[in-house]
Amino acid sequence: MDTTEVRSKHRFDERKLDRYLVDKIDEYPKTGSSLVVRQYSSGQSNPTFYLKKDGREFVMRKKPPGRLLKSAHQVNREFNVQSALSQTKFPVPRMFHLCQDDSIIGQGFYIMEHVEGRIFRDITLQDLPEAERQHYYHAMIHTLTKLHRVNFRQIGLQDYGKAGGYRQRQISTWTRQYLGACKQGSLERIPEMEELIAWLNANIPTDQEKTCIVHGDIRLDNVIFHPTKPKVIAVLDWELSTLGDPFTDLAYALMFYHWPKDVPSPFGSFDDVAGLPSEETLLRMYSQYTGTTYPIPNWDFYVALSFFKLASISQGVLARSVLGNNSSERAGSVGAITKGLAMVGVEIARKNSPISISMSPASEIIPIISQQPLSQKARDTLQKVKDFIRDEVMPIEEVYFRQHQASPDPWYQPPIMEELKAKAKKLGLWNLFLPSESGFTQLEYAFMAEEMGRSPIASEPFNCSPPDTGNMEVLHLYGNDAQKKKWLQPLLEGKIRSCFGMTEPQVASSDATNMECSITRDGNSYVINGRKWWTSGAGHPNCEICVLMGRTNVKGAAKHQQHSMIIVPMRAPGVKKIRPLEVFGMIDAPYGHLEIEFRDVRVPAENLILGEGRGFEIAQGRLGPGRIHHCMRLIGLAERSLSLACQRAFKRRAFNKHIAEMGVVQHQIAECRISIDQARLLVLKAAHTIDLHGTKKARKQVAMIKVVAPRMATKVIDQAIQIHGGAGVSNDFPLAAFYANARTLRIADGPDEVHLTSVALRELKDQMDKAKL
Repeated sequence: MDTTEVRSKHRFDERKLDRYLVDKIDEYPKTGSSLVVRQYSSGQSNPTFYLKKDGREFVMRKKPPGRLLKSAHQVNREFNVQSALSQTKFPVPRMFHLCQDDSIIGQGFYIMEHVEGRIFRDITLQDLPEAERQHYYHAMIHTLTKLHRVNFRQIGLQDYGKAGGYRQRQISTWTRQYLGACKQGSLERIPEMEELIAWLNANIPTDQEKTCIVHGDIRLDNVIFHPTKPKVIAVLDWELSTLGDPFTDLAYALMFYHWPKDVPSPFGSFDDVAGLPSEETLLRMYSQYTGTTYPIPNWDFYVALSFFKLASISQGVLARSVLGNNSSERAGSVGAITKGLAMVGVEIARKNSPISISMSPASEIIPIISQQPLSQKARDTLQKVKDFIRDEVMPIEEVYFRQHQASPDPWYQPPIMEELKAKAKKLGLWNLFLPSESGFTQLEYAFMAEEMGRSPIASEPFNCSPPDTGNMEVLHLYGNDAQKKKWLQPLLEGKIRSCFGMTEPQVASSDATNMECSITRDGNSYVINGRKWWTSGAGHPNCEICVLMGRTNVKGAAKHQQHSMIIVPMRAPGVKKIRPLEVFGMIDAPYGHLEIEFRDVRVPAENLILGEGRGFEIAQGRLGPGRIHHCMRLIGLAERSLSLACQRAFKRRAFNKHIAEMGVVQHQIAECRISIDQARLLVLKAAHTIDLHGTKKARKQVAMIKVVAPRMATKVIDQAIQIHGGAGVSNDFPLAAFYANARTLRIADGPDEVHLTSVALRELKDQMDKAKL
């Protein structure tokens, strides 16, 4: 057994662990005998330990000590996926207990069954007879196909990851891990990695992506075989598992067929080893078992992605070695191979692309300026959205507003909207904004949001209207199962609407920490007291809930940990709609921006989202994608305004010629076109940055577009009004309403000045980091 004494940096209180396991695991011996603890030599990530007491054997996996990269080493995910898979016939060890209390041994851990069998650290299998070697690889591939055929929904793993967009997320994730490792370990950035990042982003396959459970680190040495037979009895090391593209697993399992000769392999070398099956044999076997087309489409991309991933992992291992919290004694030698691994991916890239791409600020928007930044599914859906808006929405826009104005109730929703929603839902054009539902990236949805922005009623038929989109994202990302079932599901189905309560009339809400609305715990309830205004969507007849942000009594909490978010039913006693606020004389019915009083409003404690003091954390996750949507809709609005301006210029004559022939008008139109295209590229870059690096890393870009897009839209709409003359400010044309909407967005979600300050501070920090001041 490949174990050693517990290494000094991984030591913990073994007696405390023993006492804890006595209480928590029925099968654990209850005697006073000593617990024997040994550490496995293998493993570069989560340290693994062999436990033995009174002849009973267990295995413990725990987080490594020290400062860790965000989202890495989530032992709870390992435990959960193996527990779920144990419901099927898929070979995993039995799970006994998960502990997320750091006070027991210093880090979270879980306990599982010790499986007696063989693990081949040398994956060339040179200790086996030549004739037997191929059978072990056949068994591994067969086991992988079984995993990829598991119905993840039936075993409760539908929320274990996102459907679609996995390849893009993998590039983003490992880019963040690589850059984070460089920063943590003060390591030099590697030009080959920068080049590979750019190539991968520019060459993501455009076919429709499959979704299944992926292991994420499948290799022969992560498999336990029967003591005497080529039969897999357990698959180990599930830290990187999620829902994703099965071909990423397959390529990672077979990447050693492409291993460079000048890079030492920690797993053995395939050079001149007889008895191993060819890569083609294993690919054909996989295709046969899964019904997949052979050859595997875009195989070079998947192999390059696998080497990029392993290179990022090795850089992380090297960083941990520098910091002194690595899990394996050979971590330093593994980390040193990063450049060689990246070179394999670069060679694939150069073979498939006539141009060698170097990493630069421009490369971050390569998918935007490349020939085809969208997947085939996204392109097809975008065309359907365009067709639907042209054929279904635009022809009835005037009818919708006429029906609304004819009603004595300003909050009346014309029934024609429900007809549009039913048609869109039937076509599958539903909840397109939410990656877990649609499979689209932020970049892909951005193009659709622009089309929806062309009409003030075009978002709702697709169930993509604010503030519902933001609220659904909040509940999807941060809500618990009960909240999702009670509130998220009806929102996703379009049965109810929602509003968002944040801004308050008595304080300067541009500094959100000023919020005074109180959320006070009282037994099994929270009591809300305060007043909100500009509560968008609260006037809609189907608005059933308000996602409200207020101050909780978190003792001694930091400035940004004193506020929380909670779900408040709009029909709860004490919720009073004071008045609709007018925007340039318009109340924006039937949606509205209301002032609302919350007086002793009592809601169940389980309505609190995520936990006390987590409000700003939720808000940051909510605002990134939401601002992308706002800005792209504004671009759509500006495009329509420019179109109306050009039509007007062609039709109207003054001073014996068409307005369109006047030089000053031509210049105005040219300026509008330039401004729209500039803003679009900036917003698409921000969307792509979120896809690539996450919302937190995209804060500067998001703040930039929040300034640029509303300014651009107000300028373009104002110019269109000017070209229309007096008609432009009348209700005979939609431009006045368009302007009110665009001008409002220079204040909503934070005024320009706040975003400019944010951009400046981040730019100064970036420049200081570059100059190493």
